[in-house]
Amino acid sequence: MSSDLFRLDGKVALVTGASRGLGAAMATALAAAGADVVLHGNEKPAEATAAAIKAQTGRRTALLTANLEQPGAAADLAAGAIKAFGQLDILVNNAGIIRRKPAAEFSDADWDAVVAVNLSSVFRLCRAVGAHLIERRQGGKIVNVSSLLAFQGGITVPAYAAAKGGVAQLTKALANEWAPHRINVNALAPGYMETDNTAALRQDATRFRQITERIPAGRWGQPADLGGAVVFLSSAAADYVHGHVLVVDGGWMGR
Repeated sequence: MSSDLFRLDGKVALVTGASRGLGAAMATALAAAGADVVLHGNEKPAEATAAAIKAQTGRRTALLTANLEQPGAAADLAAGAIKAFGQLDILVNNAGIIRRKPAAEFSDADWDAVVAVNLSSVFRLCRAVGAHLIERRQGGKIVNVSSLLAFQGGITVPAYAAAKGGVAQLTKALANEWAPHRINVNALAPGYMETDNTAALRQDATRFRQITERIPAGRWGQPADLGGAVVFLSSAAADYVHGHVLVVDGGWMGR
């Protein structure tokens, strides 16, 4: 099998939540495989990620900001990404937020914010980019970022678990519709990763130890651990992969 199957030369990708963490790592991996990348930031441009991509790969980047909690932001972001390079071939829906509180105390405001960013904006971006890809008739790749909590309930994160479960099912629903258009819709389900979203969890020494002991790989994931997976799902190597949720978890789900 040729390694060219994994090359993304001539492709343009939009990565949401690309300022840091998983999004920055995935954007850099896509650029290393040959893609030009539109980098989304929530409030500030993802300048550090753009600088890293230029230094490491020389690929082109464009910087866009959007508050994905707002209903109209996703459509505007998609339009801006398409305009940036005149085309869009890959969408990586990575942006997400988390709020931790016991379910009996979980506020409507926290619920609405988490669902808006983690699920509703994912659908709206898929809808906008999917329409663009269908119109172009050249196929494309959509990679949504779900979570282990699509399979497990978690503790004190009811909105996050519900939203990420929704992302997994949305991925399958869109794959069913868009596979005939040569549009592959798949998802990644990261395990316990060392990111800002897990900072509070990692600061709890007991929980950190318990979780680490249960991971067969013996460590928490690093953002770079998603690089190969996102490149695979964005490349021709995954042309016959539709509606799959790829777990990248150090073996957690197999334990």
